[in-house]
Amino acid sequence: QVQLVESGGGQVQAGGSLRLSCTATGYTSTVGCMAWFRQSPGKDREKVATIDTGDSSTYVDSVKGRFTISRDNAKNLLYLQMDNLKPDDTAMYYCAASLHGRCLPYVKYTYWGQGTQVTVSS
Repeated sequence: QVQLVESGGGQVQAGGSLRLSCTATGYTSTVGCMAWFRQSPGKDREKVATIDTGDSSTYVDSVKGRFTISRDNAKNLLYLQMDNLKPDDTAMYYCAASLHGRCLPYVKYTYWGQGTQVTVSS
């Protein structure tokens, strides 16, 4: 089993920045692809960014150029640097981990954190 705990959320004004962190504990050697998802009330969950074991990353179009995903395997940490935040970025952000090394489009995310709230005011 792997446990994921997110931190770093909060409330910021539009144009501001936040850095989310996700700490993995347990059998972390099994963790492959990792991702950040977000969900706001009334909307479907959205995959924001992914990073595989080779540090290749992908982003949803709406955050490209503003968000950066990274991981520190030695410390079992996943990050999401969010710059130039917009009100539409307001959501609960979740960290997720897969047992697969590559972040294929339909890869299963086996482990999930509890989420951290990000609120961006205009």
